[in-house]
Amino acid sequence: MARFETEVAGTRLVLVQGDITQQEVEAIVNAANPDLTPGGGVSGAIHRAGGPAVTAAAARIRQERGPLPTGAAVITPGGNLPARYVIHTVGPVWRGGTHHEPELLAQAYRSCLSLAVQQGLRTLAFPSISTGAYGYPIEQAAEVALRTVRDFLRENPGQLEEVRFVLFSAADFRAYRAAWARVQGV
Repeated sequence: MARFETEVAGTRLVLVQGDITQQEVEAIVNAANPDLTPGGGVSGAIHRAGGPAVTAAAARIRQERGPLPTGAAVITPGGNLPARYVIHTVGPVWRGGTHHEPELLAQAYRSCLSLAVQQGLRTLAFPSISTGAYGYPIEQAAEVALRTVRDFLRENPGQLEEVRFVLFSAADFRAYRAAWARVQGV
């Protein structure tokens, strides 16, 4: 499996091709829908692997708070996952890039990172948020994701030990690897 690792402000930043449900980190991020229901893609896989504990906790949050706004994040137990927690966030639906999609996507990543730090977590794994059913072009989404994480780590040095991006396909891994080169050039 493909892997790339670097360091940003004392935190390991890792890109890896793999399955997010198998990651041995403190929390994985779910690219959720506003209702926090299982859905398809990453969300469905996380709910299936995590089992009823994840789905029930998400349902309680939905009952208490209503739909989760785009860019917000909440945390649930990890259930049967290797990760202790799941951080659920809603990324933007791609509508051509003219409806604040980059800002909303960046907010989703920042919300997850902030919540992880607030919870005292040290290791976190992200999928590629919004690039599946929500249609965000992966090259653009990867750049937003990596720039946002890099900037957060620089602004919060030493708060996290590792931030990992888990890319399901070789093509997605290559897109993130190329995006990292572009982000570092800026």
